Amino acid sequence: MARMHTRKKGKSLSKRPPVKRPPEWFDKTPEWVVDKVVELARSGHPPSMIGIILRDQYGVPLVKPIVGKRIVQILKEHNLASPLPEDLTNLIRRALRIRRHLEEHRKDLHSRRGLQLIESKIYRLVKYYKQCRVLPPDWKYDPEKAALLVRQ
Repeated sequence: MARMHTRKKGKSLSKRPPVKRPPEWFDKTPEWVVDKVVELARSGHPPSMIGIILRDQYGVPLVKPIVGKRIVQILKEHNLASPLPEDLTNLIRRALRIRRHLEEHRKDLHSRRGLQLIESKIYRLVKYYKQCRVLPPDWKYDPEKAALLVRQ
């Protein structure tokens, strides 16, 4: 798949398991997987990192076929999910980091352009999440307010 603001191709990533059911060799129970997800979330890991840790350290190929729910759904049930989706939070953090850089280096036009591209991705994601009703319809991206949301 292509990248958004360039003509380059995307990165080559690892392949997901081809079958959507738990493998025969997987011997852990769904309750164990849920407990491990909650434990990792309480230690401060975001959902994507939880999936990577489960895959690399515990041999869990995918959480959804085993438990029947995604990692974010499990976190919502245990009141551990963040108020903003993780991809939006990461983009807001990147934008805040570039804004801090631009306060010191005002004439850095390349970073200013990068900030424009990141903020256009943020606006695009916000529009999508409003349509999916993940964000309230009156939610707006404001860098000062977003800084408070992300730091919590």
